[in-house]
Amino acid sequence: MGGNMGQLGIQTCESLAKDKPFDPVEPPKRPTSNLIMHSMAMLGREFCYAVEAAYVTPVLLSVGLPKSLYSMVWLLSPVLGFLLQPVVGLASDHCQASWGRRRPYILTLGVMMLLGMALYLNGDAVVTALIADPRRKRIWAITITMIGVVVFDFAADFIDGPIKAYLFDVCSQEDKERGLYYHALFTGFGGALGYLLGGIDWAHLETGRALGTEFQVMFLFSALVLTLCFIIHLCSIPEAPLRDVTKDISPQQAPQDFALSSDKMYQYGSIEKVKFGSVNPELALQGEKHKNSTGQSRKVMTMKSLLRTLVNMPPHYRCLCISHFIGWTAFLSNMLFFTDFMGQIVYHGDPYSAHNSTEFLIYERGVEVGCWGMCINAMFSSLYSYLQRPLGSYLGLKGLYFLGYFLFGLGTGLIGLFPNVYSTLTMCTLFGVMSSTLYTVPFSLIAKYHREEQDEKRQQAPGWSLDSDGRGQGLDCAVLTCMVQLAQILVGGGLGFLVNKAGSVIVVITASAVSLIGCCFVALFVRYVD
Repeated sequence: MGGNMGQLGIQTCESLAKDKPFDPVEPPKRPTSNLIMHSMAMLGREFCYAVEAAYVTPVLLSVGLPKSLYSMVWLLSPVLGFLLQPVVGLASDHCQASWGRRRPYILTLGVMMLLGMALYLNGDAVVTALIADPRRKRIWAITITMIGVVVFDFAADFIDGPIKAYLFDVCSQEDKERGLYYHALFTGFGGALGYLLGGIDWAHLETGRALGTEFQVMFLFSALVLTLCFIIHLCSIPEAPLRDVTKDISPQQAPQDFALSSDKMYQYGSIEKVKFGSVNPELALQGEKHKNSTGQSRKVMTMKSLLRTLVNMPPHYRCLCISHFIGWTAFLSNMLFFTDFMGQIVYHGDPYSAHNSTEFLIYERGVEVGCWGMCINAMFSSLYSYLQRPLGSYLGLKGLYFLGYFLFGLGTGLIGLFPNVYSTLTMCTLFGVMSSTLYTVPFSLIAKYHREEQDEKRQQAPGWSLDSDGRGQGLDCAVLTCMVQLAQILVGGGLGFLVNKAGSVIVVITASAVSLIGCCFVALFVRYVD
C-alpha cells in the first residue's frame, strides 16, 4: 500500500509540474455569508466616521480649540495618509506574517481607530478628572482631543486599502465584484446607522445620564460596533501566509542543478507546497531569474524607490487614479460643507449671530436638516449598491462610472441654482449614487487590470507574479485610496478660503463643475476591461 501511495504521489507531482502548479490559481468561489462577513469592516468603519462627523465639531468647540488650529486638525491626517499610505500598501504586499499579508495591518489600524475615538470622545472627561488647574486642563484637553482626531482619521483613511487588497487576494474575479458591492452596501448602512444614533438626544435618556454625557454614550456604541465588526471581518476568509519556497523544501528534495533563491516568494493564493517529495524545476529557474528584482523590492522601501514605482505605473492605472481624485474632490467639496450650505443658503440662517438670536437658531435648524440629508445620502448609497449589479449587466462599468459622476454633477448644480429644502433633500439621493460609485467601480477596474496583466505576463513568462516587480495589489489599492487624501488636502486648504469669500453656494457649484469635468474624463481617458 505504501508503494502504491508513493507511485501515486510521483504521478500527481509530475502532473502538477506539467500544469505549472506554482502559477497563480483562481481562488474558490466564496459563499455569500463569507462576503457579508468580510464587508462588516466597512460597516464598522463608516459607523465610526458618521459618529465623528456628528460629534467631532461639538467636541472641539467644547474643549476650546482655537480657530487657528482647525486647519491643522483637518489637514494633518490627509497629509500623513498621502505620504505614508503607499508605503503601508507596499509593505503589506511583502508581509510574511503567519496570519496573512493584510490582516495584521487591518488589526493594527482597527486598534488605532479605537484608540483615536477613545481620546477625542473621552479626553476632556479624563483630563477634567485628573487636572484641577483650569489653564493646564484646557491645554491638555485640546492636545489629547487633537491627537485623537488625527489618529482616528489617519487609521480610518489607511484601512480601506488593506481591506480591498485582502478581498482581492482571497476571491475570484466574480467574487471580487460581488464583494465590492457588499462593501458599498454596508458602507452606506453603517453611515446611516451612525447618523441616526448620533441624532438621538442621549442627554435626556437614562443611558446618557448613567454614562455621563452623550459623548461617552456614542463612544460605547462605537467601540462595541467597531470591535464586533472587525472580529467578524478578520474571521471571514482565511489568508494563506506568504512564505519563502525554501522553508517548505528540504535540502535533500531540492535538485542540485538548480539554485533556489530564498528571495522568491509564492504568488498569493497559489499551491503552497508539493506534498509528495518533488520540486518543479521551473520554480527553481524562476526563483533564480527573479532573485534580484524581488529581493530589491523587499529590501528597499525608501520614498525615492516608492515614487519611482508610482511614476512607472502603467498609464491606465494613472488615469484611473486621476479620475478617482476628480470624483472625490467633487464629492468632498459638497459633503464637507453641506450642513453649512443648508443652514446659510437654504434656511437663510446666520452662524455668526448671537447664540440666542433667531438667525442663529434658524441656522442650527438648517444644520440639523442637513444631517438628515447626509443620512438620506448614506441610505440611498446602500440601496444603490444593491442595484449596481443588475445595472452593471446593462450599462457596464463605463456606464456605471459615467452615470455616478453625471447624476452627482446634475444634482449639486440644481441645488446650487435653486436652493430649496425639499428639492435639496431629494437631491441627496443622487449623492448616494456618487458615494456608491466611488466605493465600487474604481476598485473593480483595479481588480480587472490586475487580472488582465497577470494573464498577459503569465503567457509570456510562466511563473511570473505581479508582486515580483514591486507593484502588487496592496500598493495599487493604497495609491488609489491616496487620491482621497489628496482631495481632502485640496478641498480643506482651498475651499475654506472660497467659502469665506463667496459663501457656501460656491461649494456646490464647484462640486457640480468638477463632477461634470469628471464625466468627460471617465468617458474619454479611463480604460475599461470586459
